Amino acid sequence: MNPVDTLSLPLTEHKIVKAKPKIKLTPSEKRVLKYFPDATEIDWEDWRWQLRHRIKTKDVIAQMMSLTPQEERGIGGAGGKLTMSIPPYFASLIDPEDPQCVIRLQSVPLDNELEVAPEEMKDPCGEDKNSPVHGLVHRYPDRVLFLVNEMCAMYCRYCTRSRMVGDGKRTLSTATYEAAFDYIRSHREIRDVLISGGDPLTLADSLLEYIIKNLKAIKHVEFVRIGSRIPVTLPQRVTSELVAMLKKYSPIWMSIHFNHAKEITERVKYACNLIADHGIPMGSQTVLLKGINDDPATMKQLMHELLKIRVRPYYIYQCDPILGSRHFRTPISVGINIMKNLRGFTTGYAVPTFVIDAPGGGGKVPLSPNYIVSQDDDKVVLKNFAGDEYTYYNPD
Repeated sequence: MNPVDTLSLPLTEHKIVKAKPKIKLTPSEKRVLKYFPDATEIDWEDWRWQLRHRIKTKDVIAQMMSLTPQEERGIGGAGGKLTMSIPPYFASLIDPEDPQCVIRLQSVPLDNELEVAPEEMKDPCGEDKNSPVHGLVHRYPDRVLFLVNEMCAMYCRYCTRSRMVGDGKRTLSTATYEAAFDYIRSHREIRDVLISGGDPLTLADSLLEYIIKNLKAIKHVEFVRIGSRIPVTLPQRVTSELVAMLKKYSPIWMSIHFNHAKEITERVKYACNLIADHGIPMGSQTVLLKGINDDPATMKQLMHELLKIRVRPYYIYQCDPILGSRHFRTPISVGINIMKNLRGFTTGYAVPTFVIDAPGGGGKVPLSPNYIVSQDDDKVVLKNFAGDEYTYYNPD
């Protein structure tokens, strides 16, 4: 069977390897597991079981927590909006008594999503207009974004690709993948490919390997990355078989989407250590979100925890103006203030780049505090992190 054909197989038809738990279940995991009376702790370890039992309806999640009126309306009124989908593992991180729980805010819809502000867009990054073939975005000169699927384990409520993920309408086949490979082969300026989606780690190992192997066979492709949130929302997916396969195609980099230190559990630490131990460098991508990580102390704690699990802070993104996102978005000044309180106050390894993806497809624009007081042909007057001024004289 062609690896691409596995896309159409129900998850129950994939080979499932039963494994003993690597990590003892937490009390909150045991609490959520009880809502699946036929499941065992061994099932909990199986990432395919987690995908099959994602929480998608109000009836199910209402058993696990008391929904607020805002959540009731948000889940019930989604209609054509991004569906709800929460793996049982990630649901176990939700505080059922706290509507302001940072995990809950990211995963359970609120009725705010149904309100659309004038500046909001369906495709704020302009990906569709920069797509020469299905699934491929070519905006920057030497790199492309390869959207290999439409499915994620958990649908983040602020998702910049909510127009496409989870709707089941973007058909993927051997032909669509081959068209993307052909485009990359014919454009020798492309040296960097980011495999994203959806989330590519929802694919079977065989299909993911098919994609990576074809990309690595293109001589001018020097750099292959995988963009994923699954090590955070479904760390059971990071298996020894997966990382052994990825290591065969070294070097491969992985960009992982973290938003809060609460997401870094023992399971996530185990998964990231497994990735790092197989020679796969990791970087983090964080979205600045109101009420979740929009203060310097929270963001600094996240960056420090990431370094402890060998994940290098890479980007903080200003939240994209997708439809129904105003309740998540902060003023840009909030991000600037966070950067001001990181630079000089912690190691440079813990300082990512703050960027805004210019609305409409302008690409990433870096933003930072202004440390230049004045400049002319002879000198530049600088202000350091403590507010002291220093002069650098230009050479003749």
